[in-house]
Amino acid sequence: MIKYLYIGLGGGVGSMCRYGFSRLLYRILGDAFPYGTLAVNVLGCFIIGFAMTVFEERFLVQPNMRLFITIGILGGFTTFSTFSFETVALLRSGDATMAAANALLSLFGCLAATWGGMIVAKLF
Repeated sequence: MIKYLYIGLGGGVGSMCRYGFSRLLYRILGDAFPYGTLAVNVLGCFIIGFAMTVFEERFLVQPNMRLFITIGILGGFTTFSTFSFETVALLRSGDATMAAANALLSLFGCLAATWGGMIVAKLF
């Protein structure tokens, strides 16, 4: 149960950071393009790549702290970071086909699901 607490607390922190960072960028750059979303996704991907490499290759981090940072904070900041890490992990393991499938299915599947959700919402 303690693991859920760490993840939940981290998720709250990450979500608040995402909101604040996105709002700041939209104020600076305008809202003609989703700069905030793009920035948090790219930054989150960079941070998870950095963090997981440091955690795995440089020093050990307590399991609960790892959950707090990766699933909690970064998951709240952007779930795109998890997708990116898993796709790169597939590439690193030599499974380029599965990595490509994950990337293509995630991109087009999520776009189609978003479109479908919008269509369904308009029916109500």
